Amino acid sequence: MSNAPALEIQGLSAKVANEDTSILKDLDLVVEPGQIHAIMGPNGSGKSTLAKVLSGHPSYQVTSGEVLYLGQSILDLEPDERALAGIFMAFQYPVEIPGVSIANFLRTALQARLGHGEELDLFDFQDQLLEAMELLEVEPSFAERPVNDGFSGGEKKRNEILQMAVLRPSLAIMDETDSGLDIDALQVVSKGVNSLHKQNPEMTILLITHYQRILDYIKPDLVHVMVDGKIVRTGGPELALELEKQGYADWKISS
Repeated sequence: MSNAPALEIQGLSAKVANEDTSILKDLDLVVEPGQIHAIMGPNGSGKSTLAKVLSGHPSYQVTSGEVLYLGQSILDLEPDERALAGIFMAFQYPVEIPGVSIANFLRTALQARLGHGEELDLFDFQDQLLEAMELLEVEPSFAERPVNDGFSGGEKKRNEILQMAVLRPSLAIMDETDSGLDIDALQVVSKGVNSLHKQNPEMTILLITHYQRILDYIKPDLVHVMVDGKIVRTGGPELALELEKQGYADWKISS
């Protein structure tokens, strides 16, 4: 397993459950441990579907192919089992959980990662949480607010990265984290992601985005162009700049 890719997708096809039309179509992708890969593409290309399939969203059905995480298949795992294994999903539209504070939410999640055989030390948790909030430039009082309840778009995204900073996943899937962020919030969030990656160089990041601007701050090892449910081109960071100039018109495939 030590030589296994962090993520290996082989011939993956998937659709919305109870519908016939495929969204992902024989998709292949390999991401090595510690790498940052960006997936770009036009609306409707399947980027967010890929993120949801990887996280185990029940609204999507895999019709063929395989997904290996550190050499092990995850397609039969429930979403919580994937999370416990170290897969983290930063949602495009984070859900609100009224009545549950961020601190309690994160403490419960960390305890679940430890399992029932080990008790989470409260003081160690508080230290981790304060360190993560300092990294993301948020006030300590932020942790006492209900999860995403009444949050602005930028606050929701900072909370997603705060969760990532505390949980320290092996694989982080970031679905359009830059959506709805102004330039200041984008810089803070990107700084947090970069600091986390520097502290945990084995952490692998799959960054899904429409736009090149977040890649000015989070530098990918590889950029993939996704069109009509499959990856049609792969290149270095310069590919994102090319897409920014030329758009996706030349890549669109008629149905």
